Amino acid sequence: MSKSESALHYLRYLQQRFSEDGCLQRASALTYTTLFAVVPMMTVTYSMLSAIPSFNGVGEQIQAFVFQNFVPSAGATVEEYLQGFSRQARQLTAVGIAILVVTAYMMLRSIESALNAIWRVEHGRRGLAGFLLYWAILSLGPLLLGLGFVLTSYVASFKLFNDTTEMLGLGSWLFRVLPFLMSVAAFCLIYMAVPNRKVLFRHALLGGVVVSLLLELAKAMFALFISLSPSYQLIYGAFAAVPLFLLWIYLGWVIVLFGAEMVRSLGDLQAIMIRHPLPNTLQALLVLEAFDDSFAKGESMSRESYQQRRPISMEQWECCCRALAHEGLLREDQEGAWALSRNLATVEFWPLIRALPWGMPPVESLKAIREPLPDWLIRLLEQLQQFDSSGREQFSMPLSILFGTGLAAEPEQS
Repeated sequence: MSKSESALHYLRYLQQRFSEDGCLQRASALTYTTLFAVVPMMTVTYSMLSAIPSFNGVGEQIQAFVFQNFVPSAGATVEEYLQGFSRQARQLTAVGIAILVVTAYMMLRSIESALNAIWRVEHGRRGLAGFLLYWAILSLGPLLLGLGFVLTSYVASFKLFNDTTEMLGLGSWLFRVLPFLMSVAAFCLIYMAVPNRKVLFRHALLGGVVVSLLLELAKAMFALFISLSPSYQLIYGAFAAVPLFLLWIYLGWVIVLFGAEMVRSLGDLQAIMIRHPLPNTLQALLVLEAFDDSFAKGESMSRESYQQRRPISMEQWECCCRALAHEGLLREDQEGAWALSRNLATVEFWPLIRALPWGMPPVESLKAIREPLPDWLIRLLEQLQQFDSSGREQFSMPLSILFGTGLAAEPEQS
């Protein structure tokens, strides 16, 4: 395929996965959850920062920074509402604070569930691992943000720093780039830490850059839409900022979930670009051969090591391994790694093929395969072609003859 065809093929794949995973519906659910959790998250952030005397007032700085740089035009009005809500929330009793923390926890749980669904993870983090992840976000996240703001203000207070940036003309440029860099770092961390899968740093970083660029573009388009559509102000009046804020949250989640689909696909890029992937039955046989070969050499087998042999997507790898595990040929340990669990000398080919959920693929579909195949699989495919042709000759009869309920059809008169 040419580069343009490859790009179109990849974009079609992303669009298909985005639709299959129901990302628009998930974005709606996350918008609803965010609406309830934004005040608890702000309250927890203020509480964490106010516990350290050096961070007094930093919470308000972070909030103003976020609304000025990440929320278009309607952010000022919404910020005033949320500040009032948060001030009232900080006067709650211990029971009320506990309810707010639980609400913030449920939002993080919803985000993890949405990303795990994109990565096809059946079970999220449980027990201590899940608790530590959420606690790190709720506690260390605000503290790291506060530390970043304090250090930035401290460095900016140096006369040498100010004189140097002004002389080079970098002062305004640095403060314009800083929000973008913070956005990239935040999304990179989300894509690496939240899914219960191993995500490479370079994939998460690329996803963070793309999502941050899309959010900047969306912010500009959103502000333009608001300026060209004054009917919102006429209809909703002072309440107009609220539906606009909800619309922006929804658009933001759509972009974030699209970025998650992209990051997930980068790990399967080689397999995605194959127009005619191997059918599951043949791929399962090749996976089983790889496990048998690795077992004979005393080595472990993973999807990453298998991909050095031939491309395979994460979904097909999991599908093949689970089907072989159902037949007692593979087993999965507590860490999610697969290993051979049976001597293949005791396993016959045809009963295994009949037991697998996919059966043998049609011979016509095998002609489109362009991958280099091992000799034993080529011989198997040749035998299947002979079996298919002899079967067609032996069983070419109308069903009425087979059932004994009628005669063969008369030849049509010309």
